[in-house]
Amino acid sequence: MMKEKNASSEGYFVLLGFSNWPHLEVVLFVVILMFYLMTLIGNLFIIILSHLDSHLHTPMYFFLSNLSFLDLCYTTSSIPQLLVNLWGPEKTISHAGCMIQLYFVLALGTTECVLLMVMSYDRYVAVCRPLHYTILMHPRFCRLLALASWVSGFTNSALHSYFTFWIPLCGHHQVDHFFCEVPALLRLSCVDTHANELTLMVTSSIFALIPLILILSSYGAIARAVLRMQSTTGLQKVFGTCGAHLLVVSLFFIPAMCIYLQPPSGNSQDQGKFIALFYTVVTPSLNPVIYTLRNKDVRGAVKRLMGWEWEM
Repeated sequence: MMKEKNASSEGYFVLLGFSNWPHLEVVLFVVILMFYLMTLIGNLFIIILSHLDSHLHTPMYFFLSNLSFLDLCYTTSSIPQLLVNLWGPEKTISHAGCMIQLYFVLALGTTECVLLMVMSYDRYVAVCRPLHYTILMHPRFCRLLALASWVSGFTNSALHSYFTFWIPLCGHHQVDHFFCEVPALLRLSCVDTHANELTLMVTSSIFALIPLILILSSYGAIARAVLRMQSTTGLQKVFGTCGAHLLVVSLFFIPAMCIYLQPPSGNSQDQGKFIALFYTVVTPSLNPVIYTLRNKDVRGAVKRLMGWEWEM
């Protein structure tokens, strides 16, 4: 009979990742590295441009800069470790490294759910309450909304991280995933984890379903307001900004909900890996493209910045 023990006694975990498909590891390494570089370049571009150009010092681009910084941190919390594991034979991560990774991945993922909800509220006020926009979206209030998003995400993660790492594990310490996450670690437990699974589902519902419902409600109100618009230019601008945000919401929420809104035992482990790979690698790299594609504000900011540099 296997002796129960904590992972801390082993000192490390083995991240199995995609070791079942060794012939795919080189291909995955190249593809993931490309997406990671796209994520770094695209999100840094948005952050720097929003900071340098005064015309982009608006609530929309303030929240977009937060989202870009969040995506940078989110991908960096797991992708470098994944690239190392794909490239070499060693697929280990220290116990402390696993604990830190789990905390930040969950914290940043939760923060993104709340931040996307805040961004939808900003679009709702801009379209449905345009005369009161500057009052309702005051810079101090915007900073408070952004801070609340980060605090809620890190607080929620602290709860799950604390309870997950006190669970006694079976003799082996092989995590059947490419990064440390709560459902994957719960599968290693020798004891009943229903309380942990229930807590995870409840908090995931709070931080995923409620923001999603509020986002859809905001866009329902926006759609009604758009239908009353007479200006073709106004319609195009609304669809440009709101459509981009709604696409980002879909790319993030749908895969994440497939993972966290069902018990770990209900997931196909291999399917879960590829779903997680999508929202941790692909989605953050697409966000800058989606938000800047056909965006006149961004194009204007680039032209102004290039003109300023040319004059200097």
